[in-house]
Amino acid sequence: MMFEPDFAGAEVCPSPNFGERRGGLLLDMLILHYTGMETGQGAQDWLCAPESEVSSHYLVHEDGRIVQMVREADRAWHAGRSSWQGCEDINSRSIGIEIANAGHPQGLPDFPDIQIEAVLKLGKDICRRHKIGPKRVLGHSDIAPGRKVDPGENFPWERLAKGGLGTFVAVPPISGGHSLGPGDVGPAVQALQRLLSGYGYGIAQTGIFDRDTEVSVREFQRHFRPLEINGIADVWTCAILQKLMYD
Repeated sequence: MMFEPDFAGAEVCPSPNFGERRGGLLLDMLILHYTGMETGQGAQDWLCAPESEVSSHYLVHEDGRIVQMVREADRAWHAGRSSWQGCEDINSRSIGIEIANAGHPQGLPDFPDIQIEAVLKLGKDICRRHKIGPKRVLGHSDIAPGRKVDPGENFPWERLAKGGLGTFVAVPPISGGHSLGPGDVGPAVQALQRLLSGYGYGIAQTGIFDRDTEVSVREFQRHFRPLEINGIADVWTCAILQKLMYD
């Protein structure tokens, strides 16, 4: 069924894959994805195919065209199994934007400038209308660590933050100091887990640097330290996390 776009200038291509938002949850998150498909048109066709059982509110093509497939008032099926700050029904409290990009399978191609400018314009408008804060603009990899890696380490989070969408923490390189990694135990690990959990990752504060902690650190790095994605919490990674939490 056709509808009027929520974002002025967006084309409309309705997807049948949506439902009602559940549980009275506040719409307060914007989730960014890459499509992971060879072409934007192929992604659009898939997001609008009943058999796919996936959808997104918006798709931004490589040439900057914006297509709306699900009304913002409705619950699109973009987040899947995910969680953030204790909430596991991310679809009911978020708007999803798919960004046409082949992603990791094709070597992480660059996102064209015209496409990123369209994402900025769309995302800022959504956040303004729904009062979504910068720290609630997240990637699929943030809310589904270990399962999803998009929009990927090549996504220009810093550029978006400078343009007024989302957040990015700039910390000068720090060398030396003690790193935390798999097998480490003790109060320092628990403090790290407390910060990661406070930011949003669903990990237990056990004081044991387990697999969940490693995955959370890796996906945090994918967003905030894309040149070093190894799951090791070195002093630079910890400094970024602390600044994000306390500044």
